Amino acid sequence: MNFEHLKPQVLALTENPSAVEDTLLAICKLLKAEVSHYDWVGFYFKNGDKNELKLGPYAGAPTDHTIIPFGKGICGQVAVSNKNFVVPDVKAQDNYIACSITVKSEIVVPIFVDGKNIGQIDIDSNTLNPFSKKDEEFLEFVCAKVAVLL
Repeated sequence: MNFEHLKPQVLALTENPSAVEDTLLAICKLLKAEVSHYDWVGFYFKNGDKNELKLGPYAGAPTDHTIIPFGKGICGQVAVSNKNFVVPDVKAQDNYIACSITVKSEIVVPIFVDGKNIGQIDIDSNTLNPFSKKDEEFLEFVCAKVAVLL
């Protein structure tokens, strides 16, 4: 997939933001609508001084996973590692928290503000192994633009 056509739309949202929560939700809705293999798109952020993540705006089916301890699941691991995590097949992961039985793959990219990991974008896909380096690079672009809002 070519993500170049989405970059101007992400820029428009982040350069002329409304309320931060509304802007983040608009980004989630945009990505879910425009990328066929993005079935759930959401943001998780560090929950104050606690070693846990708290669910922020998202687009997709509701999830029970509104709080994720650091180190648990893919999102919790990214909170600790500070590195992107691409999971081609969630069934192959021991430390995976299932949000839905339909999810087959996941990609999580951290958001850095002043060098600190303050959150992440989380994408679930109902397609097995759909994520490429282009997804990763595009989501890094999105996270860099989101970081400016925060």
